[in-house]
Amino acid sequence: MQRSALVVGASGIGGRYTARELLANGWTVYGLARHPPRDLPGLIPVAADLLDEVGLQAALADVAPTHVFITTWMRQDTEAENIRVNALLVRNLLDALSPKKSLRHVALVTGLKHYLGPFEAYASSGTLPDTPLRESQPRLPLDNFYYAQEDEVYAAAARDRFTWTIHRPHSIIGMAVGNAMNMGTTLAVYASICKETGRPFRFPGSEAQWNGLCDVTDARMLAKQLRWAADNDAAKNEAFNITNGDYFRWSWLWRRLAAWFGVQAEGWSGTVQALEAEMANDAELWSEMARRHHLQEADLRRLASPWHTDLDLGRPIEVMTDMANSRRLGFAGWQSTEDSFYDLFTALRAERLIP
Repeated sequence: MQRSALVVGASGIGGRYTARELLANGWTVYGLARHPPRDLPGLIPVAADLLDEVGLQAALADVAPTHVFITTWMRQDTEAENIRVNALLVRNLLDALSPKKSLRHVALVTGLKHYLGPFEAYASSGTLPDTPLRESQPRLPLDNFYYAQEDEVYAAAARDRFTWTIHRPHSIIGMAVGNAMNMGTTLAVYASICKETGRPFRFPGSEAQWNGLCDVTDARMLAKQLRWAADNDAAKNEAFNITNGDYFRWSWLWRRLAAWFGVQAEGWSGTVQALEAEMANDAELWSEMARRHHLQEADLRRLASPWHTDLDLGRPIEVMTDMANSRRLGFAGWQSTEDSFYDLFTALRAERLIP
């Protein structure tokens, strides 16, 4: 049957790679964002603001997708506002598509805050889950915008009779400019600054993260699982963790990342050394580096999100995920995490985003 996808958040890390994966496999793909990418051959751009109901309906007037992939969210000052705004994004979208009666499947991308709690109580004592994280673990007794987004999908699915899947990546490693949660590019920018200034490449996180087991999610792996689930009837109406499928320790990987950039690695120092504070005064330096090295992006804030990297690397427990739910249904994707970082760094350099 003919399949057409609407990728929501097509300018972000998850959305961009999902659009590429679907296009490479013969799908008709619409990419929705406030500023959709224009550099993906075959992508049909849809410029829309999900909070503007009238404008959204107009933008989707001629779009009747069979599949929707929701990969976006908007950060607010409080979790109450996160819930209100991010539930509304999903509701407005699915309400706009409802009269078309074209939807067969909706995939929602959330993340490990489903298990670790919202920003306001992230990985805090009293709510720490057992690891590896499993999809069968119950929701935490905390307000969480991921839960609100899921509930909007469930309600629309019951109304419009489409199937759904939920996908929960760990930290997503991939290339996108202007992304709010971007560990790989943040570390690349930080290492580039360290090389420029002679500063040590200092691990900013906790002892538990330095010594414990961890995993991450290559954006290519997320995209592959999204396409797999859309094509697999057995996967419908299920939630899936998605990571690279390997584990590592930062105490092992950190030195390798430093070596790639030719900078001095400095590990756990006995206390958390917040990267947000470390990079707080680097905006002007980066602007000067961009001028001197002819880089494409001079605004440090559009490349680095140290606040989010601090959240991930500062957690008081080791965090890794179990992928048995998708494995038993046949998803066999695997990716080397070390290569995920190296591939990203190489791409950033090729695109003149780092020197």
